[in-house]
Amino acid sequence: MKKWMLLLLGLVAGMELCARQLTVQSPNGKIAVTLFPKQPANNNGEWCLSASYMANGKSSVVIPHIDMGLVRNDQDFSKQLKFVKAGKPLLVNERYTTLHGKKSVCTNQANEVVVAFENPAKEKFNVIIRVYNDGIAFRYEFPEKKGTFTVKEELTAYTIPAGTMRWMEKWNTANEWYYTATKGDKVVQQDWSYPALFQPEDKSCWFLLHEADVDGNYCGSKLRNTADPSKYSLAFPDQRDGKGTGASEPVITLPWKSPWRVIVMGGLSDIVESTLVDDVSSPAVVQNTSWIKPGVASWNYWSSNHGTRDYKIVCRFTDLAAEMNWPYTLFDWEWDAMGNGGNLEDAIKYALAKGVKPLMWYNSGGPHTDVGATPRDRMLTHESRVAEFAKLKQLGVAGVKVDFFESEKQDMIKYYRDILEDAARAGIMVYFHGCLVPRGWARTYPNLMTYEAVRGAEWYNNTPDLTQAAPEHNAILPFTRNVVGAMDYTPVTFTNSQYPHITSYGHELALSVVFESGIQHMADRPEGYLELPDAAKSFLKAVPAAWDDTKLVDGYPGQEVIIARRKAHTWYVGGISAGNWERKKTIRFNFLEENKKYKLTLIADGIHDKTFNTEYRVIDKNSTLEIKLLRAGGFAATIAPLP
Repeated sequence: MKKWMLLLLGLVAGMELCARQLTVQSPNGKIAVTLFPKQPANNNGEWCLSASYMANGKSSVVIPHIDMGLVRNDQDFSKQLKFVKAGKPLLVNERYTTLHGKKSVCTNQANEVVVAFENPAKEKFNVIIRVYNDGIAFRYEFPEKKGTFTVKEELTAYTIPAGTMRWMEKWNTANEWYYTATKGDKVVQQDWSYPALFQPEDKSCWFLLHEADVDGNYCGSKLRNTADPSKYSLAFPDQRDGKGTGASEPVITLPWKSPWRVIVMGGLSDIVESTLVDDVSSPAVVQNTSWIKPGVASWNYWSSNHGTRDYKIVCRFTDLAAEMNWPYTLFDWEWDAMGNGGNLEDAIKYALAKGVKPLMWYNSGGPHTDVGATPRDRMLTHESRVAEFAKLKQLGVAGVKVDFFESEKQDMIKYYRDILEDAARAGIMVYFHGCLVPRGWARTYPNLMTYEAVRGAEWYNNTPDLTQAAPEHNAILPFTRNVVGAMDYTPVTFTNSQYPHITSYGHELALSVVFESGIQHMADRPEGYLELPDAAKSFLKAVPAAWDDTKLVDGYPGQEVIIARRKAHTWYVGGISAGNWERKKTIRFNFLEENKKYKLTLIADGIHDKTFNTEYRVIDKNSTLEIKLLRAGGFAATIAPLP
């Protein structure tokens, strides 16, 4: 540790002498960020970052230019910036615990340097740079103590060489489209959603672009390469989003810090296993968390779009949750119109009597959405939320699902956060649908259990395209969307909705592990689960929704993925494949502890896509196993230590 600290000190001291270049390295020395003038020859005061990665003893420049700066309504903080000083290097070293997610204990460790600039008006502008073992984060700061301004533009932009492979999703307000893989002259110029995954041409590493710790002091952003196909600039929300409500340009009050601009970097396992988005986000503001319980829920919407109107259907899904040992059932939209034998209060009493806690859907309401589904508007104001949450708490409801936000403007960011704040005070869990991609809020508000922001199984109801697209789509999401936070895909469907699926039963079972969500909604109808063979049914009765550790075992975006997740001493493994061909995979278990024996229960594809093949073995860390996967196939497994 002393060696890297001395190196960092030397580099910072060198910059103070020449004001030309500063390099900050990660604690393990693999990742380096360099700050330098954009045009050294004429020194016009524009500054850039570059990012490098060390693989096999060779350093490669992965992102050659990251433009920096902001334009306020009063002044420019992107040009004619004079370097003032670089602060003393700081080792950020923190451990924190989580109630749900990839890991129960996370480490926030990085080298941090604060670089101070002045513009021609002598106004102060800081850039805070952190370099982690699994990535980079930087943010802007106005340290002055007073003043309110509008940010007209953020100049952050990532220059990505043309030969870099990229997996990106076309921008849409609900973040529910597909990822496409492109490079070179195939790169499309448009607006893009977060997160975005890249692999440099030399294959030295992978990196993923995102942002974190977005709060009511700023808006959400997206990526835009319309001016230059290889340059991804940060863009503010379109003024048309949310039916034109709210301002697209954020208003800030000093002192102020921007959201973190995050680059997760390393091997594919580093990407999938990273908690960097949460690491840089604000610590929990909820002190008593005993009421926050991750878990699995039954869900009637997928098989019966208006199911919550029908008391008898609601009871069937409550019975399913009770039979499967799932703690929750969701009353989706239209619960306020429930009939056919009972009303909402009757359904809640029925669920609680079965040992199942209800969750309830709400339309976010307001002028930002035209969706008229009810109940609507009850989340809009602090007063109405407090009253609604108090009523739900008294009835025994555990959480709410809030839908249809349709904007990432500053006012909508405040709305999200206000819902979380009021729900936390009331002891109500929350998850968002029709929403933004996670920005690290689950660390700050651990009662935020999951987000949609994905083209999930719900789309089997809507259009026919997911039928053919799902195998590849499912094999991309663990490397992209699910990296940055919980994902409510509503998986594990064995029967069909309006449009069929071609994924095998083994593939569907695996999704309960492959996809991480603090509340995992099992989307199928009751018979889809109750008619499963005993091994598969037992697996779904036991599979957790929160994890102590996560390991990427194998995979490549859009082709296949195998993920192992641990709860206490038991590992759960899920593997899926894409493509129209069968394959065999050799699985290694080197994530297990040394000198221990484990019982493996493997539930894999059977002779056709609607059957399973179950086998049992004793394994250890040195074991290998060959598994046959059908086209769009998969498998699930439990690995439990033997006495």
